[in-house]
Amino acid sequence: MTTILSDLGEFSVAAGPGDGLWLSREEAATATGWALQPEGLCRGNVCVPVPPGREAEFVADGNINLAAFWDHMDKPTAHSADGDVWALGEGANERAESLRSLQAPDFTLPDLDGKPHSLSDYKGKKGPAGHLGQLVRLSC
Repeated sequence: MTTILSDLGEFSVAAGPGDGLWLSREEAATATGWALQPEGLCRGNVCVPVPPGREAEFVADGNINLAAFWDHMDKPTAHSADGDVWALGEGANERAESLRSLQAPDFTLPDLDGKPHSLSDYKGKKGPAGHLGQLVRLSC
């Protein structure tokens, strides 16, 4: 089994052999939200055509090479030496937009007593100083 880390979460999939990250159409769609359609690979109302003449790099026997597709979209990938874990990152445009929004990503950390606290729990509120201080100490 291969572990995929994407913006949708962590998924355990059966990747095909060979170079790249070959997944079934169903597993590729579940792990990334990108589905193979006649127009190309689509997510929501956005479709990216498969480059003419390069179809074999992206699609073979009903499987999709997500590593090639991610590279085609200029998005970063990283994988373990044995290829059992793949991280599919967001492109520079998405990361820049997130920074421009000035919205901190939500995260959850436990306090010293083990009780989880999420940043979103304190949106628009002044949290208890003790809890906030514990979160800051744990994140440093």
